[in-house]
Amino acid sequence: MVARAGVFGAMTKEHRDQLMSLAREVSFATGERIFHEGGTADHFWIIHTGTVALDLQVPGQRAAVIETLGSGRLLGWSWLVPPHVWHLGAEASSPVRAYEFDAAAVREMCAKDPVLDHEVCTYVAGVLARRLRSTRGRLLDLYAPHGAGEVP
Repeated sequence: MVARAGVFGAMTKEHRDQLMSLAREVSFATGERIFHEGGTADHFWIIHTGTVALDLQVPGQRAAVIETLGSGRLLGWSWLVPPHVWHLGAEASSPVRAYEFDAAAVREMCAKDPVLDHEVCTYVAGVLARRLRSTRGRLLDLYAPHGAGEVP
């Protein structure tokens, strides 16, 4: 049974059931790369158990971990926004079980149901806003001169 958290908590039961009809359970081993920055964003996941590190490639340096996601969190938003290319990378930080969704099938389902589309788009917009804040903060922590991100 899927907990009513994250995207599922933002949906009606009918829409939750419709979305879950497209889900398949998958797992990733610790250290397994789930997707690479710049790759085709043709799936997304809702994490059931485990943790996933989102990272950003930094020229001449190791990838910077921007955020770590856990249970109930949406993994991947780039599937919704053309050109459907990953803006970050993702790697399992621990063993992960997740529900995987085919992005094209979900976009098609949303195109047929404006209310579902609104629920999904509103939720993903919130995820985008949180990830943008997280990325900004993490990059300031990593690369700005000490104290540069502080408010006077």
